[in-house]
Parts: sequence; C-alpha cells; structure tokens
Amino acid sequence: MSNRCVVTGGAGFIGSNLVQSLLAAGETRVTVIDNLITGHAKNLDGLDGADLQKIDIRNFDAVVQALRGSEIVYHLAAIPSVPKSIADPVPSHECNIDGTFNVLRAAKQAGVRRVVYAASSSAYGDTLVLPKVETMPSLPKSPYALQKLVGELYCNLFWHNFGLETVALRFFNVYGPKQDPLSPYSGVLSIFMRSILEGTQPTIHGDGLQTRDFTYVEDVTGLLQKAAVAGPVALGKTYNAGNGGRFSLNEVWETLQNLTGVRIEAKYGATRAGDVRDSQADTTAARRDLGHEPRFTLEEGLRRTFAWYKANAATLVAAN
Repeated sequence: MSNRCVVTGGAGFIGSNLVQSLLAAGETRVTVIDNLITGHAKNLDGLDGADLQKIDIRNFDAVVQALRGSEIVYHLAAIPSVPKSIADPVPSHECNIDGTFNVLRAAKQAGVRRVVYAASSSAYGDTLVLPKVETMPSLPKSPYALQKLVGELYCNLFWHNFGLETVALRFFNVYGPKQDPLSPYSGVLSIFMRSILEGTQPTIHGDGLQTRDFTYVEDVTGLLQKAAVAGPVALGKTYNAGNGGRFSLNEVWETLQNLTGVRIEAKYGATRAGDVRDSQADTTAARRDLGHEPRFTLEEGLRRTFAWYKANAATLVAAN
C-alpha cells in the first residue's frame, strides 16, 4: 500500500522530526527511505505510522518502487557534512548529486506531484553581504556545498523541462532533538549539549566569533510542509529556511551555560576547512511565498533541545 508522503533520509535528525510532524498533522502513514548509514531506526521509535524501507537513494529501481502512488516527496537524504566531503568527496558526490538525480528521475517516473528538496545555505559561501538573499551569486567553498547547489539546479530543471513540481529550501544550521552528538561531524549545538551533560570542555573551531543563523528543527519541518502546498509562484525556486537571526558560537555557548546553570570554559581549535565565517538568512521571500513564520527564539530552542538531551542522556552515553 503506497503512502501519500515519502521522506528520504527520514531516519535522520531532521527527517525523523519531519515524519513526526507529518503524522501529528494528520498523515496516517509516511514512507521513510533511509540506508541507515547516518540515520538511526531508533529515531522513528514510537512513530507508528512510519513505514521504514531500508533503501539507498543510489538504487534507482528501488527508489521508483518506493515512490509509486505517492504525491509528495521530501528529499532530505544526503551525506550532510562539509568536513567529510573534503576528506572523502566521492561518497558524498554519489549520494548528494547522483542520489538526488535518481530521486527526481524516480519521482517523475512514479507520478509524484511535488518534490521538496533540502538544500543548504553553504551554497552561498563566504559572501560578505549579510543577510544572505536567494538572488546572490553562489560561491560554494566545499564539495558538499557544491553538491547541494547542483541539487537545486536539477530541481529547477526538472520543473521547467519535465513538469515535476519542485521547491528547494536552503537550511541554515538546524538544531534540535535527535541530532546525533556522537558523530564526529555533528552540528556544533549537539556537541555543546553533550559537553554540558558530561561536564567536559567543548572545542570551538576558530575564535568562536563566527556567526550562524541557528534554526530550531520545528521551524524547519513546518516550512517543509508549507513548501509542499505552496502555490505556483514557488515552483522551481529556492528559498532560505532560516530564522533571520545571527549568533556567534561564543554567544550560543554562553546562553546554554546560563540556561543550564553549568559553567565550563570552552577550548579553541583550528578553523575547519570549508567553513564559512558568517551566515544569516534573509527570510523575505520565504515569508512572502511560503508563509514562513519562525516561532522559536534561540533561548526557547536551546531549552527544548537540552530537555531532550537530558531525558535521553542514558541512551546517548550507552551508544558512546
């Protein structure tokens, strides 16, 4: 039996939160495609309507079969790491470019109406102008950034050449429950959470003055669903999926310490290759065309995220 919605990468951090949100919004079943290399089946625990299919998006025939009869595909599957794409670019190229091409081609063949694609703010690179506006030139600094940009371009082409509805969203430093703090490529906020729980010093790469538009995961999953029902004006286009804020890593670490009452001095290490200095989303277009309305302040998002990490501390330690 086919399901109306499919989430590729649905056992990952953002994907599993999206599946949870879709089920809460009234979907009775959601097909999850994930090869479980970076995703975890446990992220879907308690989500009775999640139909997990262990499929690699590089397997075109398997993807077509999984998509048949579905209306909307949320394409989140990727190897989502700048450092990893630099250290070993071949797997990320195969997944992020070849895999995305497979998903789009399979969606067209399977009769899917719309694909909502998880793009990345890393496509902007180190442009000096802030906030980042979708009309700015793209200057990717890493294989990952380039790969996600190619996915955007393919989405645009599939809409204009093949009539497959697409909307791409550039994610800006998403954080929240279920983000894996044990991966060497974890987002910085998940590493901060683990440091608070374990009483250890976090390592901040660089001077900590680099800024990011940290976006709570529920704001992102809400925008993904809005993109799935947006009108014709959004088709073939790319939108920023940030909150429009800008916080340095030092500020975030200080805020988290204040929220938890824990005081630990951070360590500082070498700047990571491929990292951009500053990032902030201009949300004008997303608000206008998609109805984007971010709900969570940094403080509230950090509070909710830490509550989840604290509640799951025993599981996280056991997995280490």
